[in-house]
Amino acid sequence: MNIAVLCSGSGTNLQAIIDSVNSGYIPAKIALVVSDKKNALALERAKKAGVRTLILDKKDFKTREDFDREVIKNLKEQNVGLVVLAGFMRLMSPHFIKEYRNKIINIHPALLPSFKGTNGIKDALEYGVKVTGPTVHFVDEKLDNGPIILQKALEVRDDDTEESLLERVHGEEHKIYPEAIRLFVEGKLKIEGRRVKIIRKE
Repeated sequence: MNIAVLCSGSGTNLQAIIDSVNSGYIPAKIALVVSDKKNALALERAKKAGVRTLILDKKDFKTREDFDREVIKNLKEQNVGLVVLAGFMRLMSPHFIKEYRNKIINIHPALLPSFKGTNGIKDALEYGVKVTGPTVHFVDEKLDNGPIILQKALEVRDDDTEESLLERVHGEEHKIYPEAIRLFVEGKLKIEGRRVKIIRKE
């Protein structure tokens, strides 16, 4: 299966995915890395790994849907079967969701449905929760809303700062995101309403 990774930032999750593909843990090929930021470190990670890259500037498109149509055109050219969002700081249009329904996954740094949005770690820490952690989920039309694939709970320590908690959450992200991708590629995820069942064959 060909997968595409959409990034806007440093690409630490992208690196974890690249490493998992190279080791054979994920039986797939990263066919394309797309970024809406020309200076994203993720692009350098992709180039170093020999992965095709695409940079699209939102200023070159009149609407979000126009931007997404260009992304979709490139995904289809690469025969992409799974779209992976890794720090991609753009909401997908309904057109994009319809085109790749149940084939787009995202990772969020809090235990959904709590603390949606771009400040999941900060919001969880300020709220005073005792447990938080990353969530991998399918993407639908609403923000951080799709069916949950995997979650990993972490204890919030009394002396945690936003930076220390972020570091630990990222450490778990780099484990469960490759796992979720592997499960998808191997056909072991079954969506039933809001629930995602993992098919574990003996």
